[in-house]
Amino acid sequence: MILPIRAFGDPVLRKVGKDIDKNYPELQELIDNMFETMYSANGIGLAAPQIGLDIRLFVIDVTPLAEDEDYEDIKDELADFKKVFINAQILEESGEEWKFNEGCLSIPDVREDVKRKGTIVIEYYDENFVKHTETFSDIRARVIQHEYDHIEGVLFTDHLSALKKKLVKGKLTKISQGDVNIGYKMRFPK
Repeated sequence: MILPIRAFGDPVLRKVGKDIDKNYPELQELIDNMFETMYSANGIGLAAPQIGLDIRLFVIDVTPLAEDEDYEDIKDELADFKKVFINAQILEESGEEWKFNEGCLSIPDVREDVKRKGTIVIEYYDENFVKHTETFSDIRARVIQHEYDHIEGVLFTDHLSALKKKLVKGKLTKISQGDVNIGYKMRFPK
């Protein structure tokens, strides 16, 4: 089922997510719905707060990037990178900070350069509640960091300079009021 994505300004996007356990009601159905919702909006990541749930759950599927010539050197790693992250904790961020033009399904039509560290170590449970501690770099780390921010109540616009924040303020206000043309289901706070 395709769920409406919460727009900028919705209070749930600012909540720190709560841990869940393997008995979370209809967890597999929720995960399936999150992937379906993400695909319908042409996204590569979606966090539970974006569909109105303040829990520590996000999904990622960067497999479409394997066809992008910008990622030719890591296409094999990207080709099967579809994951579920439950109760994730980033243990370490390292390496050079690099800029990347980010966007967000909750903030349509706004894209800005964001600096993030190049490598992360993350501990999480998968959809079968098997615990993993893994290291990721490149675009995979970037997407994970972006979605991880969501379960911490942080949006990519929070990483912008004061000037950039001022420049996008009008667009953010319009989004929160539903004054945006999008091709997927959204729920607006006002």
